[in-house]
Amino acid sequence: MPGQKLPDGKPIRVALLGCGTVGAEVVRLLTDQAADLTARVGAPVELAGIAVRKPNKHREVPAELLTTDAAGLVASDVDVVVEVIGGIEPARTLLLDALRAGKSVVTANKALLAEHSGALFEAADASGADLYFEAAVAGAIPLLRPLRESLAGDRITRVMGIVNGTTNYILSGMDATGAGYGEALEEASRLGYAEADPTADVDGFDAASKAAILASLAFHTRVTAADVHREGIAAVTAADVAAAKGLGRTVKLLAICERVTSASGEESVSARVHPAMIPRSHPLAGVGGAFNAVFVEADAAGEMMFYGKGAGGAPTASAVLGDLVAVARNRVVAGRGPRESAYAALPVRPMGQTPTRYHISLDVADKPGVLAQVAAVFADHGVSIAAVRQEVRVADASLVVVTHAATDAALRSTVDKIAGLPVVREVVSVMRVEGEES
Repeated sequence: MPGQKLPDGKPIRVALLGCGTVGAEVVRLLTDQAADLTARVGAPVELAGIAVRKPNKHREVPAELLTTDAAGLVASDVDVVVEVIGGIEPARTLLLDALRAGKSVVTANKALLAEHSGALFEAADASGADLYFEAAVAGAIPLLRPLRESLAGDRITRVMGIVNGTTNYILSGMDATGAGYGEALEEASRLGYAEADPTADVDGFDAASKAAILASLAFHTRVTAADVHREGIAAVTAADVAAAKGLGRTVKLLAICERVTSASGEESVSARVHPAMIPRSHPLAGVGGAFNAVFVEADAAGEMMFYGKGAGGAPTASAVLGDLVAVARNRVVAGRGPRESAYAALPVRPMGQTPTRYHISLDVADKPGVLAQVAAVFADHGVSIAAVRQEVRVADASLVVVTHAATDAALRSTVDKIAGLPVVREVVSVMRVEGEES
């Protein structure tokens, strides 16, 4: 139990919930590195059982370890519960039962943490158990523990990153080849970078869950996935990517979490996921393929970037094992890991009130006064124009406008008004711009 030193020689007994791609790698690492793990932890780490739905599908695992009774395994004489099944239920109930019983938990479940971290932390605090979840965001990249521990004495102002490998692979392919979204998605699916149903990735749900976790840790505030503004990449076109290239930028799906201070000095948290153009000189611009990277800004530490493999069985299992070693050490010496830090309890700023910048591409009539009419709409809505580019074609013209920072609501209202101008034939695309001075 937490608070009591483990008797010398007594093994740390581990229950594993799930044995899919990540779970199988966890089993392999526990077996292959058994001697090293014993030395690192100070006691043997023993796999007590593995809960699965269909035992006959896991012939690589000793049959005596497999069970379909996950609740019974959690209730048995184990010290740590490792959960890699995903989803909300039954994971939520199983982990709450484990924590309430004083058993430490290691989870890779981003969706559960983004929805119910408060309940999990409260259960952990009540019993004195540990709750670790490094693998829930950015796979093998050591990111959450630096936010949670290494930077605990600093004031983090911004976390911006690429936290979904599937969408990054698709957008990187569009940038490199000029392909459209559908073609790039098909290629990602063929190569195994996209799931058969890619909705959670391409519509931004996966990244939004991760953004909620990052914002919660960075700003000491409970943020759920419902608080995160979410847009996916399905509307990104080859023309958008080409336009970004022409301006020395590239398009990425970004998770952006910021501490925002109003003119009156009131602080709030902004959390959002959407595609954006970033300059090719930005550290995130060079992150290609299925890799992840997160850029962190803090008052004292300055700017940092964490980069690596953000998904996959082995990388994710590596993060799980790192957490397992930490909670097992705490069991051996009767220590405790970091608790939830939500003391700031900052309000979450709605997307409409969040400062951002727009890149707007318009098809307009080729006639005098068009630019003046468009500029007048921006002025009426209090939005300042940073740059304008106009190209004349045979029967019409293309007008590209990049704005200075304004609230998202003001920018959206501006675009809606422009779309109604008689001289504007079509608002071809609207994309946010990040990573530049406004």
